Amino acid sequence: MIKPFRIDIPQADLDDLTDRLSRTRWPNEVAGAGWDYGFPLARLKELAEFWRTGYDWRAQEAELNKLPHFTTEIDGQDIHFVHVRCAKPDALALVLTHGWPGSFLEFLDVIEPLSRDFHLVIPSIPGYGFSGPTHERGWDIVRVARAWAELMRRLGYERYGAQGGDFGAGISLALGAVAPEQVVGVHVNYLPTRPDPDAGVELSDTDEARLDKVRQLMANRPPYQALQATTPQTLGYALTDSPVGQLAWIAERFAHWTDPRSTISDERMLTDISLYWLTATAASSARLHRDTPRANLPCPVPVGVAVFAYDITQSVRPLAERMYDIRHWSEFERGGHFAAMEVPELLAEDVRDFFLTA
Repeated sequence: MIKPFRIDIPQADLDDLTDRLSRTRWPNEVAGAGWDYGFPLARLKELAEFWRTGYDWRAQEAELNKLPHFTTEIDGQDIHFVHVRCAKPDALALVLTHGWPGSFLEFLDVIEPLSRDFHLVIPSIPGYGFSGPTHERGWDIVRVARAWAELMRRLGYERYGAQGGDFGAGISLALGAVAPEQVVGVHVNYLPTRPDPDAGVELSDTDEARLDKVRQLMANRPPYQALQATTPQTLGYALTDSPVGQLAWIAERFAHWTDPRSTISDERMLTDISLYWLTATAASSARLHRDTPRANLPCPVPVGVAVFAYDITQSVRPLAERMYDIRHWSEFERGGHFAAMEVPELLAEDVRDFFLTA
């Protein structure tokens, strides 16, 4: 039921990517526009040229294949995952879940420090990367969580923790809800807290400032989210046919959602983008926005939260405590939405603190 997996992208697909990049039809740009109208033309041309002539997928592929990859079928869907065992046989297992526009690649830099103390299971969400496109409705975060519970059962883990950011946070919390007897706790680095005038809790000036940012996001729904949550198929045609379209769509998120001091290299970002392109999962990954309800699912297990200063939103603890059993709360002055890539040492240490000492 569980099979070893090796990444081996056909050379024809890589040649096709290079050819398409060489034939990009570029739009014009308003003089001095900067970011006012979207991704700046000069910067995108720079990234596209590096992707075409300087980036080496085969080198990245060889590095990734040093990890133990596997696939299995759950609920009619192929599931790809990396499984790294700790040297301590009785170590707690953790399932680490990425978000959009990330992938299992988000966790590359936390594997070594976390695997000292934990067995690690790092799946690709159905519809993403090597899990391949989904083929039916209904792959929301709860269904993914149920698939993770089955995956952990197949791997022989009776008790385990869950960690994630972005959609990975929602999936991890849902996993705590669908498998509370198995999940010892959930650690997240993304936990939106909505304004609640009936909460009856006193908020600090910092908390109020954070809620103002949430209100702004709610009033001005990000364009990427509106499109992926309403017409992911329509968007998918453009992103699946144009590598520069896929590049701009994801690179813009990295530009806006990271700490300005972020050290994520163009090469690492292009590996993530290449994964979306080479697996043709632009549309299927976007469907998660369409299929997932916006309401929070109650999570009965202990929750740990890491708040990073440059994330899309910062959680408000008094409001979070009304929804979850918060046992651990950390705030960091560095790091953004892709914490595992931006500040892996901070995230790994916080995860360790929660599961081993909280």
